[in-house]
This record gives sequence, structure tokens and C-alpha cells, in this order.
Amino acid sequence: MLMRRLLNAIVRLLARILLHVQVTGLEHVPKDGALMIMINHINFIDGPLVLGLIPRDSIAMTKAETFRMPLLAPLAWLYGVFPVRRGEVDREALRRAEETLAAGKGLLFAPEGHRSGSGALQAAKDGLVYLASRTGTPILPVAVTGVEDFRRNIVRLRRTDVQVTIGAPFRLPQMPDGMPRQVRKEMTAQAMYQLARLMPERYRGAYRDIPSGDDHLIASDA
Repeated sequence: MLMRRLLNAIVRLLARILLHVQVTGLEHVPKDGALMIMINHINFIDGPLVLGLIPRDSIAMTKAETFRMPLLAPLAWLYGVFPVRRGEVDREALRRAEETLAAGKGLLFAPEGHRSGSGALQAAKDGLVYLASRTGTPILPVAVTGVEDFRRNIVRLRRTDVQVTIGAPFRLPQMPDGMPRQVRKEMTAQAMYQLARLMPERYRGAYRDIPSGDDHLIASDA
């Protein structure tokens, strides 16, 4: 925890130097208790940035390939990040995630599973639904926009304008492990629409057509 605090302080310092960050919605962050922090994933900046800005002790899960990258692997290890193998049921990652939540910590994850690069939301995987419905943990949607311009701006020695928008937490209904695939798909879509609503329309991608009033599987955590 001490190492994460130090790294988060470094992230905030670098953000002040390299970015111009506007954060809205911090009042929505629960002060304690287990919390799933759901973000969109544009590039390597968004995860560390949100971890540094959310005032909670939080751990991230990331693709297993990160731990084979010479620069990112030691940073991920120091941060307490744990790997998840994509495209399969990773029971070890599930165990680590449930332990994190049982300890009352935040768990940061990106349901898209990989970076979009462009900023437009991609179709999400249903691991989000599996974990949320299994544990009953509230989900905090956090939208990050603007970081897609970071690489272009930094080579020009320009700061990048970034918006971090935090929405109200919500819950998905607790369902049995064997829930039908169609139900998982619908629950995933309704969760992702909560994230899409926090974004300008051009970022909504696969979730641009937000249905009006069709969120019957979403329960407010207010």
C-alpha cells in the first residue's frame, strides 16, 4: 500500500507536468468498502491516471502480456497489479479479484479488454458481469477522454487536455454462475451504457445508440 501511494503521488506529479486534467464527479466515489472501478481503455495512460486520481486504495488487473514487457512489468509488479489471461476463464485472476474486493479495496479494470487507440468504445467482455453479479460489488464508471492525443502532443512538447468524468456507482443483480449467455450480454451492455453516458458522443463507439430508459438491470447505489 505504501508503494502504491508513492507511485500514485508520482503519477499525479507527472500529470501536472504533462497533462491538463479536469476531474468531475469525485463526490461519487464511496469513501470505503469494496468497489469495482470501470474505465474505458484508450492507451497506457488511462489506468495509472485513474488510480492516481481516485482517493481510494485500489489495485488494477491487466492483460498477462504486460508482465512480459521489460519496462511495464516491474512497474506493474511494484503497483500490485495482477495479470488476467484474456480469452479464457482465468480462475487465478478471479481469485485475486475476489480477495481484493473482500479486503474492501478498489479493483480497477477495463471491460473492453484491450486499448482502442482511437478513443471509441469497443464491445466489452462479460468478465465484468461475472465478477459483479457474483460478489454484489458496486461499480463506479469512470470515463477518460483526450488521452488519445498524448503521443502526438508530447513529441511537440505540448500538454494534453484530459477529461476524467466519474459517474454515480451502480450495482448489477446477483445471478447464479450459470446465467444464460444472452443475460450476461444484456447486463454487460447496460453497464457499458452507464460509461458511455459520461462521454461525448464521438467516444461512445459500440455503445453510441444509448436506449432511452432501458436499464432495468441497473440498480443505483446511492
